[in-house]
Amino acid sequence: MTGWRELHARIWEPFGPEREPGGRDRGIGGGAFRPDRVPGKISPKDELERLAESVMEQGDHLRALERLMSRAGKALAALPSRWPVRGAVNSEFGLRLSPWTSAREFHSGLDIRAERGTAIQAPAAATVAFAGSQPEYGITVILDHGQDIRSVYGHLSKMNVKQGDRVERGGLIGFSGNTGRSSGPHLHYEILVKGQPVNPRAYLWD
Repeated sequence: MTGWRELHARIWEPFGPEREPGGRDRGIGGGAFRPDRVPGKISPKDELERLAESVMEQGDHLRALERLMSRAGKALAALPSRWPVRGAVNSEFGLRLSPWTSAREFHSGLDIRAERGTAIQAPAAATVAFAGSQPEYGITVILDHGQDIRSVYGHLSKMNVKQGDRVERGGLIGFSGNTGRSSGPHLHYEILVKGQPVNPRAYLWD
């Protein structure tokens, strides 16, 4: 029985409630005791048969659920769901007034405030698709997360990766800076799906 309990706990752990120190749940419940609701006596033989059926039934379901959660977990882990750097967002995704001309323009990512030299981390496992310099974003890194999803990191002061490298979630890819067309130190963070920019906030969970 211990094995089934461990399997059940492993599957549901990511979705379970926070526990207080000591492992006790905060909630309480249940109704008052009523003698007329006490079930009839069940023989040990019947109890064992019911238990065996339950274990076999639940075992099949739990194994199937574990396989499903494992596949889903791998897919979710590949999504760029982590902030590459912590800081105030100076400019959101979408229409804005250009800091250069004051005309309305479309901003394809988030500008995240970061002092020069702040570490920039990969939001998910990926392959480095580009690491170099561009006129607009200066020193730039582009990560390919698979499933037609890429993430862009612009205005860096220094890169810590090269094209073709494999990086894991949380891995150091470079340092924030002020290169390219930039009015001050920050990170331009962009998500591309099938080559089209989407709001990075739709992916940011962590």
